[in-house]
Amino acid sequence: MKKSMKKLLSLGMAVALAASLTACGGSKTSETTTAAETKAASGETTEAAKASGEGSFKIGGIGPITGGAAIYGQAVMRGAELAIDEINAGGGINGAQIEYNFQDDEHDTEKAVNAYNTLKDWGMQMLVGTVTSAPCIAVGAESSNDNMFQLTPSGSAVDCAKFDNQFRVCFSDPNQGAASAQYIGENKLATKVAIIYDSSDVYSSGIHDKFLSEAANQGIEIVSDEAFTADNNTNFSVQLQKAQDSGAELVFLPIYYSQAALILAQAKQMGYEPQFFGCDGLDGLLTVENFDTALAENVMLLTPFAADAKDELTQKFVATFKEKYGETPNQFAADGYDAVYAIKAAAEKAGITADMDASAICDALKTSMTEISINGLTGENMKWSKDGEPDKAPKAIKIVNGVYTAM
Repeated sequence: MKKSMKKLLSLGMAVALAASLTACGGSKTSETTTAAETKAASGETTEAAKASGEGSFKIGGIGPITGGAAIYGQAVMRGAELAIDEINAGGGINGAQIEYNFQDDEHDTEKAVNAYNTLKDWGMQMLVGTVTSAPCIAVGAESSNDNMFQLTPSGSAVDCAKFDNQFRVCFSDPNQGAASAQYIGENKLATKVAIIYDSSDVYSSGIHDKFLSEAANQGIEIVSDEAFTADNNTNFSVQLQKAQDSGAELVFLPIYYSQAALILAQAKQMGYEPQFFGCDGLDGLLTVENFDTALAENVMLLTPFAADAKDELTQKFVATFKEKYGETPNQFAADGYDAVYAIKAAAEKAGITADMDASAICDALKTSMTEISINGLTGENMKWSKDGEPDKAPKAIKIVNGVYTAM
């Protein structure tokens, strides 16, 4: 059954005191996986899931750990694994340990559905996934038919929370679009704005459309609105020239970091130096191979997590993540971590047990997810509505001297 969309979250003027996310230049990148993670992707038990046999919950995960979107999937997998390690060490969920099995979908819808079926055969009772939007939508049709509880850490398209068994940790695309326009308008960053977006991508289009409608409410004039597609996503000279000719003070980029890196380099070549503002898809920009991070100076983005925020939870998470994986976690790792702890809170609220089948667990969690509140890495006092949407305050950061800093 389709679910009604949640009303747009209003954006408060106060931005949480988050500090910088350290650039990954001095540490290993997310292009490789550890031996334990390779076992996880193949269905073998990882360190985070040493418990086996009867009396354990089976949590599955799906996302890209190879391919062009691997930085997202690997981060979610690792963040969730770290949370599961902690929970198991603390006694598990309602006294039961957690088994964890993460499958690679390569950001492909067909492979995501295949991964889902593999996890079902394994005995999955709850799903943390999928990581990216199109695979999440494809898997959602299957999980709804099976009444399998599905909590996506980072699938932001509206239809990633289409069914009543689906919840999400991140903001939806429309909420990101509206919040971006509100932030730009309320903080008077610019009145003349150009947009460059991917019309072939559900994530980019969803943010674009809501940003466009909200801009008028914020006194923002859209002076250039130019699209590209997956078939033409390397040369942005036309879009940038139109933005420059229009007198745009700020260019809004509701796109992924790989295309953003090209846009920033090509704008520099043209001598065009507007402000650039994006959403969570720009997280990862500083890790692009052979990218001159100086080009990203003063780029702004809405993102729910900054790795050197001073709160105790973030500091502990970052230190543990660095020790285990040798790199600084990004927001997707934080999303995965928060997703597992949300499941723990909802499971304990509902009193579910490991001997329950997936459908019975799903029925219980549909209710208890709307009754919990957690303090996570990506938001304080996070709550969820019955349509699966999170209620938390967004944050904005700026890249300064090669690191993410709070605005």
